[in-house]
Amino acid sequence: MSYSDFSLRELVEQFGLTTQEDISLFSGVKPVQPSALLRSTLDDAMPLALALQTEKARSEMIIAPILLEVRRLAKPRISLFSGVEFNVDQPRGLNGVCDYLIGRSPEQLFVRAPVLAVVEAKNDNVRAGYAQCAAEMIAAQIFNKRAEQESPVYGSVTTGNVWRFLRLDGSTLTIDKDEYYIDRVDLLLGLILSICAPK
Repeated sequence: MSYSDFSLRELVEQFGLTTQEDISLFSGVKPVQPSALLRSTLDDAMPLALALQTEKARSEMIIAPILLEVRRLAKPRISLFSGVEFNVDQPRGLNGVCDYLIGRSPEQLFVRAPVLAVVEAKNDNVRAGYAQCAAEMIAAQIFNKRAEQESPVYGSVTTGNVWRFLRLDGSTLTIDKDEYYIDRVDLLLGLILSICAPK
């Protein structure tokens, strides 16, 4: 078993979670203007990525450039990992490869203090990605607790053009009721920065 094998119901039962779905997690977040490079990259790549309709295209042409922009804006306070193996508790299924992890540390040699897990939605189905994202968040929470760095852990499931966020605080899993869209990339940048590199 790995992160992608869980259902949300299994996670709730196995890890004793309670869920909330009626809360806006990020009201009041201030937008952050994207660089000319990110604007140009998205203008060129987004139509192609959406036309190709593959996870790989969306990951490389939309998601990665946005997360690289976040890293640039927050440097040197965060780390960014792509396709990294994150095995935290194999007997309980908390193992496997994460699409993206952002850590609140400049360390790039290994994962330290993960605060945001980003999962690429399979078949353009954001809702179906909640379980995998939540499983990675539970693993990050356990990982952080072992390192005595307890704080809420966030996750996002995205198709590239649609982003949905989750927060795990103790045993409460909140699925933000709001969706965020790529046409407001400034708001998306502000939101991710507020999670990963708060001022």
